[in-house]
Amino acid sequence: MVSRVDRVRKTLMKELSDIIHRNVKDPRISGVVSITDIELSQDCRYAKVYISVYGSEEQQSNTMEALQDSAHQMQSLVNKRIRLRYTPELEFKMDNSLERGTRLTELLNKISKGEL
Repeated sequence: MVSRVDRVRKTLMKELSDIIHRNVKDPRISGVVSITDIELSQDCRYAKVYISVYGSEEQQSNTMEALQDSAHQMQSLVNKRIRLRYTPELEFKMDNSLERGTRLTELLNKISKGEL
């Protein structure tokens, strides 16, 4: 049986992704931005949103800064889209796991070809 927290987490993930791509018009957001995971508290009041940004380190830091600056606006938009007693307070965290996985795959390919 799927818990309420899991259902809210999945819905929040979908809606935040849509909000970031369609509603947040900040020029500092660049590169490919994706939500990798959301940790939601049991009372659904706090959400840690893990973001992956494919781009340079400068693009990553600018994007994270822009997301933090527009967190209140996104929280308001989430409140309009999802009917919850409490709209979760959003905290954005950088998730570099996709980049680490890509680098690891590249290294394994080089090792298998005998380049390293």
